[in-house]
Amino acid sequence: ADVVFQKKLGTVADKSARVEKLAQILAAALGSDSARAARAARLSKCDLLSEMVGEFPSLQGTMGRYYALHDKEDDEVAAALEEQYLPRYAGDRLPQSDTGAVLSVAEKLDTIAGIFSIGQRPSGTRDPFALRRSGLGVLRLLIEKEKEVDLRALIEDAVNLQPTAENKAALTDEIYAYLLERLRAYYLDSDAGITAQMFDAVAARQPASPLDFHQRILAVQEFAGLDAAQSLAAANKRIANILRSNDEEHAATADPSLLTEEAEKNLYRQMEDAQREVMPLLEQRDYRGALNRLASLRPEVDQFFDDVMVMADDESLRRNRLALLDQLRQLFMHTADLSRLQVG
Repeated sequence: ADVVFQKKLGTVADKSARVEKLAQILAAALGSDSARAARAARLSKCDLLSEMVGEFPSLQGTMGRYYALHDKEDDEVAAALEEQYLPRYAGDRLPQSDTGAVLSVAEKLDTIAGIFSIGQRPSGTRDPFALRRSGLGVLRLLIEKEKEVDLRALIEDAVNLQPTAENKAALTDEIYAYLLERLRAYYLDSDAGITAQMFDAVAARQPASPLDFHQRILAVQEFAGLDAAQSLAAANKRIANILRSNDEEHAATADPSLLTEEAEKNLYRQMEDAQREVMPLLEQRDYRGALNRLASLRPEVDQFFDDVMVMADDESLRRNRLALLDQLRQLFMHTADLSRLQVG
């Protein structure tokens, strides 16, 4: 029990106790078996004290599984003791068991929170605790195993369990930003064809879970391939600029009785129809369906900018047109900030 994990972060037993609490929180959030997760976490480092692992460190986890099976522990708990170290490198396999996935995320996140809390975040080529690999492992697990969890809340839980953490809110922000960097690398280093602009478009919405982020970015990637994408991305950029450079008070939604031009009436009608169809899709997180439906607004949006003077002299017309554009922008923003896209 006196094996030191890190001088300021206590012993391996201290670490196991933190991981046990975090694993229970995560299991509860995912609807997994909290008792199994807690048991696996409690046993997770026992094999490090064995002569076998002392002699052959690469057997850590593997020996844990054998010892657990020998002691008649639950099969899934035993499997988790080996799976906690997965994935060990980019492209490595992920845990098969639910308990293994929970333990792996909790173990890695505790290490990241602990090392950040003592001011030793990775820099340049220095990463003695392999935090880059751990960060990527956490994200891969949550995305590829389709685990729905609020990442910032989980980081906060991990930070609160650290013995040395001061200014916990700032530390949570720092770790969240770090994992967002790892998420960017996860997409841009893959050969999936996802661009930095697509990533930024989704990141602007700050989705709570990596899985939700993933569903949005796939939808944005598909949208970018549509014929309407270039025109609508440009329109979103134009609208964002108009609204940014004009802080005039306007309503959240347009008043149809103040629409005078045929092009703005058409846009309003089509937008109302689209909104009715898109909101249920967004509730089901069908972001692809939502963006596909919104892409059909392209002719009306193009016509509006061709025919309508947004910054009219008449104050009520001007404010109503700003409201109309704001309403249109919010409809797209439910999925991503498409003004950040470079298409074509």
